[in-house]
Formats: sequence, C-alpha cells, structure tokens
Amino acid sequence: MNRKVLFGVVCLLAAMAILLTGVSAAEKVKTLPDPDGKPADMSKPVQVYILLGQSNMLGAGRIAGAREGALENAVKTKKLYPYLVDDAGNWTVRKDVRNVRVMGSGTGKMRRGNNEWMTIKGRSIGPEFGIGHYVGHAVDAPVMILKSCIGNRSLGWDLLPPGSKRYEVEEKDRKTGETKTMVYAGYKDSPDKWEKGTEPKKIGWYAGMQYDGDVANAKTVLAELDKHYPGATKYEVAGFFFWQGDKDRYNTAHANRYEQNLVHFIKTLRKDFNAPKAKFVIATLGQTKKGAGGNEGKILEAQFAVDGKSGKYPEFKGNVATVYTNPVSKGGASNGHYGGNAETYMNVGEIMGQAMAELLKNQKN
Repeated sequence: MNRKVLFGVVCLLAAMAILLTGVSAAEKVKTLPDPDGKPADMSKPVQVYILLGQSNMLGAGRIAGAREGALENAVKTKKLYPYLVDDAGNWTVRKDVRNVRVMGSGTGKMRRGNNEWMTIKGRSIGPEFGIGHYVGHAVDAPVMILKSCIGNRSLGWDLLPPGSKRYEVEEKDRKTGETKTMVYAGYKDSPDKWEKGTEPKKIGWYAGMQYDGDVANAKTVLAELDKHYPGATKYEVAGFFFWQGDKDRYNTAHANRYEQNLVHFIKTLRKDFNAPKAKFVIATLGQTKKGAGGNEGKILEAQFAVDGKSGKYPEFKGNVATVYTNPVSKGGASNGHYGGNAETYMNVGEIMGQAMAELLKNQKN
C-alpha cells in the first residue's frame, strides 16, 4: 500500500471516529497529505506569515545523515513527517508556499538566504517547514513564509519595540554589594542600562536596533514581492510567528519585563505592518517545563499570559496563541540549539502551524 492510499485510509478512519466520538478531524489526523504540486490561485493576495525571534527561529536542525536527530533519519528510517517526501523518496515541493529568509545584524546590511518553493535543501532547518506545510494546507491562497531574524537577541534589549519606555530597577553591585538604582533603556536608548543620576555613555547599539532591522528587512522583501513570489502583485500580512526568550533568561530585569514587552511587541508589529487582524503564534522554550522557577519560569508565565485563551488580554482572544514546546522537544536546550535535532524543529514548527491554522479556522466560523 503506497503512502497516498494509506493517508486516505487514515482519513476514513478519522472520519468514522468523528462520527462516533464527536472529536474534530484536527485532533484525530496529525499528519498531512503530500503536496499536490499545483500552484496557488494567483488571483488572491499572497498571505504572508512573518517569522521572528532569535536562534530558535533561525534553526539548526541537521538534515543529512542516518544518525538519530538528522532529518533524513527521521523521515526515511523512522517514517516521520511523511509529507516531506514522495513515494520515490525525494523531497516534496509545495508550489503554493514560498520559503523566504533574510537576515541582518541590527540595521546593518541585509543578507539574502532562501527564496524558493517550500522544499528541503541546504544543511539545516528551522521550524519553517512544519509551519509552512500546515499553514499552506489550511490556507486556500498563495502563502509566503518570510523569516527575518538572527541569533542571540533579547526582547528586553535588541528586539525592544518602538514606544517602549525606560524603567528603573534596584540592583546590587556585584563588586561592592551596594544597592544602586539602575535605569534600563527604552527604545533607541544606549547603552542597555546605567546608574540613575549619571549620564549614559552610548555604545554602538541601541535598544530595539534588531527590531528595526528585522522589520525593515521583511519590508524590503515585500516591496520586491514579485522577486520572492513569482507572479504575485498583492499581499496581506496574515500572521506572525515568534520563538524567542533564551537571551532574556540571563537578565532578571528583562525576564520580569518580558510580559509587558511581549504585549507591546505584538501590538507594534501589527501596527508597523498595517495588519491589525494578523494572527500571532508564540512558542515557549523547549527545555522549560510548566512550574519552572527563576527567569525561565517568568518568561514561560509571560508567554502563557498573552495567549488569548488566558483571558488576561481580552483583545488577544482568538488571535494570539502560545504553544507549549517542552513535550515535543527531543532534549537539549535553546542555548545549545537543541543539539541540532531536526525532530525538535519539525515538531515545534508543526504545533505552531497547527495553532495558526486553528486561529484562522476560528476566524471563519
């Protein structure tokens, strides 16, 4: 029995289960059919989904190899993610989803990366493949997955969105043990902090410099739409994906401020891209478990707080979702790129894509 016939059987069994139990198909069918190889309906605007964050989103999942953790092993030996390969064992190509990646340090020169139909290539992957396949399957229009990010960036400093204000924190001096009042940077301030009452000495970086760069790079791609999605003449920014938090866990002030910054980040991105209805999906750090203490626990709590289902921010109901990645991570931690395990990046991408598909479905209902 080939894989396409097998998928049909699975769908039939799922439908029978739905009739008997009332459980949704999304809960029963956890895989996808192979891409059909057909282009999207180009009379519709390209639906753009912008991926932001730090090294988690950038991705380090190994593709080649037969050893545990490599994507080839996962797909061809363990038979995971069957939609990534066809019956002949070749990587499938989605001709309705464009995979685009750009990167730059702060507001420096933009480097161009991927610009092709969604297919496996190169040496490593991030979550964009799980995201792209699930969103592409859910959306009846051309889709662009647009990744604009770089590693080692914090929300409390590098990605701090415009409009963020300065704030003060009482801290002990590591050398003297003396308690001092430190002023933490607001947007475009430099350096990241300074003692209250002193004049800040600027460095070659400012608060929000990476935010400005990532947003500008994404806008550059959209201004050249036809170069990145052949035949496209119009687009809509339909959603954002954010996988970040590692760098903020090393700074208590940033961890304490994470929720406030995240709320402002969501609102500011929607404003900057003129996309007030764009959906937003956040992924937690893979190593952080519910109930964790310290800075990681604070960041996790902040990420769950902004989920529209929490009720804390009524304006986020039905349009912001947080996915808990610890159960699907395959070991390691964010600061070690999860050991380069491609299954972690695929699993996280899948649950992020599923979460976005659910937000989009609820919008239609």
